[in-house]
Amino acid sequence: MQETSRNLPIPPGVALPNDLEELPLPYIELDSRGTITRANRAALALHPPGQGELVGTPAWQWMATGEREPSHADYLLLMETAADPPIVHRSICTRSGQFRTFAMHRRLLRIPGGEPVGMSVICVDVTDSNRALQESNRSRAWLESAIESFADALIITDALGFIRTANPAAERLFGWNPGEMLGKIIEKALPILCFQSSNGALLNFNMALEKPCRGLATLLDSQRREIHVDISTSPILDKASGFTEGVVSILRQTDPTG
Repeated sequence: MQETSRNLPIPPGVALPNDLEELPLPYIELDSRGTITRANRAALALHPPGQGELVGTPAWQWMATGEREPSHADYLLLMETAADPPIVHRSICTRSGQFRTFAMHRRLLRIPGGEPVGMSVICVDVTDSNRALQESNRSRAWLESAIESFADALIITDALGFIRTANPAAERLFGWNPGEMLGKIIEKALPILCFQSSNGALLNFNMALEKPCRGLATLLDSQRREIHVDISTSPILDKASGFTEGVVSILRQTDPTG
């Protein structure tokens, strides 16, 4: 970037270098008060028509109402402290008339002595990825709630046998504190003393990876006491690849004398 690459501010109205002008991502420069002094084609293309010029307006004028004052205060603080600005997310009104979420990659523009006189900003639209992440988080939270509310003990391992999920019922049944089972090898956390199935097969983790299994088992809890359970296991298959991703086990305590 011409003078800016040498940490010198560029007066408003001076054209951007070709590499920034043709950058496919919106790029703007601000003065010390946060007024937009320059914008490349991608930034101008996002600007709502009929809303006047983009250059010469405060950057937060185009943000969602609830973000304007915090953004303004954050900007002035950065100018005062000269701290390197972190990436932030802002909701910006675009040409479509809708607000889109942008990740703002910011860098202070400084004079030779180091004093900040403005900021350059590259904007990356993360609206769709944020929406997908939020939906994924909602789905995960719902699944976690369902697993936690399950009355029977439920344990999920990965394909190597490491416990990734153990619901509260499993922790209570086997005497583990919340979260203590996670990351342990299931055959070490819950050693199998004996197992009886309808076909006489022995239960081990490798067998559970291959096919569903069910039977009566005697396991050791966290204090190495015997626990008698009805156990049902099933491999977890990836829908796309068909590969086994892990094993889900449901365990219900039984009365060995009954």
